[in-house]
Amino acid sequence: MGYPKLIEELMERFTKLPGVGRRSAERMVFWILNHSYDDAKGLSDCIMKLKEGLKFCRICNNLCETEVCMVCSDTSRDSSIVCVVEDPKDLLAIERSGSFSGVYHVLLGNISPTEGRGPDNIRIQQLVNRVHSEDIKEVVIATDPDSEGEMTALYLIRQLKPLGVKVSRIGVGLPMGSAVEFADISTLSMSLRSRREVFV
Repeated sequence: MGYPKLIEELMERFTKLPGVGRRSAERMVFWILNHSYDDAKGLSDCIMKLKEGLKFCRICNNLCETEVCMVCSDTSRDSSIVCVVEDPKDLLAIERSGSFSGVYHVLLGNISPTEGRGPDNIRIQQLVNRVHSEDIKEVVIATDPDSEGEMTALYLIRQLKPLGVKVSRIGVGLPMGSAVEFADISTLSMSLRSRREVFV
C-alpha cells in the first residue's frame, strides 16, 4: 500500500530539486505535515515571493529585487574592470572572497553544444555592448575551468580582443572540471590575483 495521492504528488515535486531523492522528499513532506498550517503557508508564500519578486539586474544580470543590483549601484567600485561569471552563485562566491573590487557581468549560463546552448542563448552580446558603451579597461573571465567554461572563455576572448580591451583569465588554483561557486575563499582570491592576460 502506497501513500495517498497528495503525498505522492508533493514527493514527486520535491525529487525534482537537486540532490533530493525519494527518502529526502518523504522527510520533507512529513515535516510539512507535522508542522502548523502557518508554517506550511509561510514556506509556500516565500517560494511565491521569490519567483515574483526577484529579477535580473538590467546592467549585469545579477539577481536583485530592484532594477539595478547592489554591486552596480555601489559607486565605490571600479567600474572599469568587469569580471565575467556564468551564474549569480559565482558572483556571490567571488564577493565572499573579498578579492575583487570591480563590477560583474553574469552570462546566465555557458556555451554547451551538448545541451543545445550557443552564444546567442547567453548574455554575451550584452557584454560586448557594455564594452562598446562603457569605459571598460579590463574584462576578467571567471567562467568555470571545465569544458563548457573553457569553450565560453575562448569565444569571449575572440569577441572582446578586437575591441581593444584587456582580457584576462583567472589564474592558478581552480582545478580543471571544478566550479567557481564551490571554490574556497583563499583559492578564489589567489585565482583572481594571479589572473593573466590572454591573447588571440
